[in-house]
Amino acid sequence: MTTTARVTAHAKRVKVQTVTRRLIIVAGISIAVTGAMFSWGLFLQPRLVVSWLTLICGLVGGFVSIQQRLRSLGEEDLTMLAESWPAVLLIPIYGAIFSQVLYLIFLAGLLQGDLFPAFYIPPFGDVPTDEKIRQFLLGTYPKSGVDFAKLVFWSFVAGFSERFVPQLVSTISAKVQSPPNMSEEQNASAPSDGDSHK
Repeated sequence: MTTTARVTAHAKRVKVQTVTRRLIIVAGISIAVTGAMFSWGLFLQPRLVVSWLTLICGLVGGFVSIQQRLRSLGEEDLTMLAESWPAVLLIPIYGAIFSQVLYLIFLAGLLQGDLFPAFYIPPFGDVPTDEKIRQFLLGTYPKSGVDFAKLVFWSFVAGFSERFVPQLVSTISAKVQSPPNMSEEQNASAPSDGDSHK
């Protein structure tokens, strides 16, 4: 190995170590904060807020995703992560957001099947009220232990695979049929030439 190659390899190791230290610091702070929120909801309510749990899993998935890709990153991306705290935070924050979007997709019934969790959702009744919305937010739970495990797994995947949720949203959006154009509606309602001469 030439001197230049050794210097380059050493510089890359230093950058990887720098990014790893930042990941450990930020991950520790994030888990501590979300863990405190989680504990508050579990022991002081006392009620487990499922959305906070999914957020934590998405956050952790984002951190693991960065760590797994560090050694395969290009020099430019690695330098950006080593020199910028916001760049380190961005993917985990996206992971947390994506986990919440996936949770809403599950609750809305837009993604169902044996691989995905099912939920008990408190009934709203005929007239939704603030209290019923609160019950929905605090009283919605996976139906079983298996469903709980599925929710934790998919929330982690939402943070780990940064393309999973955006591709899922695009797929769902593509299935929505757009309303007919006004010109088509006008053509359909306009009388034909034969009718106009009657």
